[in-house]
This record gives sequence, structure tokens and C-alpha cells, in this order.
Amino acid sequence: MSPAARAFFLALFLFFATYIHLSNAKLEATDNDPCPALSDGSRSCPINCFRPDPVCGENGVTYWCGCPDAACAGVRVAKSGYCEVGNSGNGLLSGQAFLLIHIVWLIILGFSVLCGLL
Repeated sequence: MSPAARAFFLALFLFFATYIHLSNAKLEATDNDPCPALSDGSRSCPINCFRPDPVCGENGVTYWCGCPDAACAGVRVAKSGYCEVGNSGNGLLSGQAFLLIHIVWLIILGFSVLCGLL
């Protein structure tokens, strides 16, 4: 097997090992709800907030009025704070990571063709 083929299979193995590790880490995450249950049980929707208290919903949307705003939308809160740009919700990797992997793959493939390895 040529060195380029070995490097390709090593890169492929590392990619899948990282993907499996990330999926296992997500499954092992504890079920910590950043929003405690509303004690009074009464919600008036829509929420009028005077001070932003952002939370990130599991759908990847930032709810700026906090837990009551997410509860009115019927969304469970994933974390306190705003959602990160490029985060597509509950996916394991963002689309930007897959784009980067695709670009690296095309570069490796291009060099392999130019060098006559494939």
C-alpha cells in the first residue's frame, strides 16, 4: 500500500473515531435543565421582558427573555446563554465542520491526482 493511501485511511479512521467520540459524549451528557420548573404554573404568553436573559433552546434558537420565553414557545432549554453562530441545534457537528472536512478531502484528492498516486 502506498504512503498516500495509508495517510488517507489514517485520516479517515481519525475522522470516524472523532465522530464516534462526539456522539458518545453527547449521549453521556447529564440531563441538567438550566431552567427549573416554573413553580406557579401560570404563564402569560407572550413574555414582556425588560432585561435580556438569553437561553439557547434545543432547536438552536436564542430566546432573549429567558426560560419563560422558551416555555411559551414550547421548547426545552439546552443551555444558559445565547446559541452559538453556526450551531444547527442538536446536531453533533456543525455544517461548517463538514465543509472543512470536504475541503481538506478535495485538497488531498487533488494532490494525489497531480502526483500520480491515483
